[in-house]
Amino acid sequence: VQLVESGGGLVQAGGSLRLSCVVGGLSFDDYVIGWFRQAPGKDREGVSAIINYGEPSTYYQDSVKGRFTISTDRAKNTVYLQMNSLKPEDTGVYICAAAIYRLRSFNAFKASIRSGSGYLGQGTQVTVSS
Repeated sequence: VQLVESGGGLVQAGGSLRLSCVVGGLSFDDYVIGWFRQAPGKDREGVSAIINYGEPSTYYQDSVKGRFTISTDRAKNTVYLQMNSLKPEDTGVYICAAAIYRLRSFNAFKASIRSGSGYLGQGTQVTVSS
């Protein structure tokens, strides 16, 4: 399994970025794909996830709802995270993650990744200046 992120960078507060995660070696129907972020001195936290099996379901951390949008382009084997109205507290390393789909639940996805039962990319740095 390969998860390769890109799209991070430095942006001013209020700006936008679009992160990409190119996925290889797994089926979008069998896995939940999502994004975690790691800020300095803080625990890694789940930001968003998407379940593509059947009717797609999307999930967001409360702090990013209404600002971030996750989507899948099957033709490009890519999951995107569109981030708008960025805030300094969004700063961190954004890591693409994949876990086998078992439950239609954001908490289940986060638990799988935290337990080590999944895959992580290398991450891409997002820095939001005030």
